[in-house]
Amino acid sequence: MEYDIHTILDFLSLVATGAVVFCMLTHRRMKETYQRELDSLNFLKVLIPCAILAIVCKPRTSHNFFMKILWAFCVYLEAVSVLPQLRMMQRAKVVERFTAHYVFALGLSRFFSCAHWLLQLLDGNKYLLQALGTGLWPAMVLISEVIQTFILADFCYYYVKAYASGSGVLRMPSGIV
Repeated sequence: MEYDIHTILDFLSLVATGAVVFCMLTHRRMKETYQRELDSLNFLKVLIPCAILAIVCKPRTSHNFFMKILWAFCVYLEAVSVLPQLRMMQRAKVVERFTAHYVFALGLSRFFSCAHWLLQLLDGNKYLLQALGTGLWPAMVLISEVIQTFILADFCYYYVKAYASGSGVLRMPSGIV
């Protein structure tokens, strides 16, 4: 039953993401907000390593071959998916408040997600390990969570520092991404 709920939630998340991408590509007012001059990260440099890693290191579960690769690809891509946004914010130097609040909330969410995974594993949750399968896959899921948490932790540091100083204006230093 739990697998079915996760599959439904993952599917709904995919549909919502697709709707956002569709709106960004087709809706004139949203299309105009895209800052092409700040977007310098080639998305293939993010997608290709994730795809190769998904083929090499995938879960050993009862799912079919394609679903295992797709699951692994999603885990790896999610770990680095925020890099293009962080790169754009770094190039812009000053981050808009709404964007800063959103990325901070995302970082906080990823921290709690990573803490959840760590606590589940430290607690010896056999069901979780059974769901993830055997081999290198469980470690790769945890490593992906930790990588994503550390990528966002740096942004969260500058966010807290900006608001602790009372300015409320987030200025990104160069060279963090």
